Amino acid sequence: MSGTLFIVATPIGNLEDLTPRARKTFAEVDLIAAEDTRHTGRLLFSIGLKARLLALHDHNEEKAVSAVIEALESGQSVALVSDAGTPLVSDPGYRLVRAAHERDIKVSPVPGPSALTAVLSVAGLPTDRFCFEGFLPSKSGSRRAALERLRNESRTLIFYESVHRIADALHDLCDAFGDERQAFIGRELTKLHEQCVQGSLRSLSDKVDDETIVGKGEFAIVVGGADEPVETSLDVDRVLAELSALLPAKDAARASAAITGLKKNALYRRILELKDDQGRT
Repeated sequence: MSGTLFIVATPIGNLEDLTPRARKTFAEVDLIAAEDTRHTGRLLFSIGLKARLLALHDHNEEKAVSAVIEALESGQSVALVSDAGTPLVSDPGYRLVRAAHERDIKVSPVPGPSALTAVLSVAGLPTDRFCFEGFLPSKSGSRRAALERLRNESRTLIFYESVHRIADALHDLCDAFGDERQAFIGRELTKLHEQCVQGSLRSLSDKVDDETIVGKGEFAIVVGGADEPVETSLDVDRVLAELSALLPAKDAARASAAITGLKKNALYRRILELKDDQGRT
C-alpha cells in the first residue's frame, strides 16, 4: 500500500505556534519534503528531532515530485512543509499534491499557522467573503493592470508584499482603489516586532513613507472590497433623478440612502452616471 502525504503547516514566526500534531507527524514520517531544508532543519532541531529531508521548491519541483511519489508508492509516508505557514498558499507543492491524487495516494492536511487567516482575523474588515491575491506583480505596469482588474471587486482582498515593494504597492493601491478605501497592514505577524495598523489606504501609505510602519520584515495587506453596485431599477433611478434635480448630488445621495436603504457612496456614483447619460443624449 502507498504511504500518506501529509501537508503540514509550520509557524510563520513564533515557534510556539507549531501544533502537537505537527510535531507528532514529523516524528513519525519517513521523509520530509521541505521548501528549504536548512530552514526546516533548524525548526526540527528546536524541537529535538532529526529527519530525512528532501528539497522541494519552485526551481526543482518537477524533479522532486518524482522522488516523493516514488517514496510514497513504496509505502513511505511523507510530510510536505514550506518555510512558513501552510504549504501551497503562495508556496510550492501544487504539482506534488496533484500527482498524489492522480495516483490515488492519500493526502492528509495537518492544519495550523497561516499568514492568510492570521491577517484576516485581525484586520477588522469583512470576513464573510474574501479573495486571496498572493503577491502582486513586481513591475509597476503589471501591478497597476492587476489592480485595475480588481477595482470593482466587492470581496475583501488580501495581498502579500515584500519590504522592497511595499511603498510602491501602496501608492498603486491608492491610485487604483482611491485614497479612502479602508485597509490594514500586518507586518511581521506573530514575531517579536509585530505591527498591526488599520486605516485608509492613503494613511497607511503615508505611514510606510514616514516609517511609522517600519520598513522591515514581511507584509500582508488587507483591503476592503468595493461597494456593491446599485440595483438600477426604475424606482431607484427615479428617486435619484427627482432628488438630484432639487439637491446637490451629495445631499441627494444622502437623502436617497435614507429612503432606499442603499449605500450613500454607491447612490452618489449612480447619480453621476445618470447625469453623464443625460449629457450624452
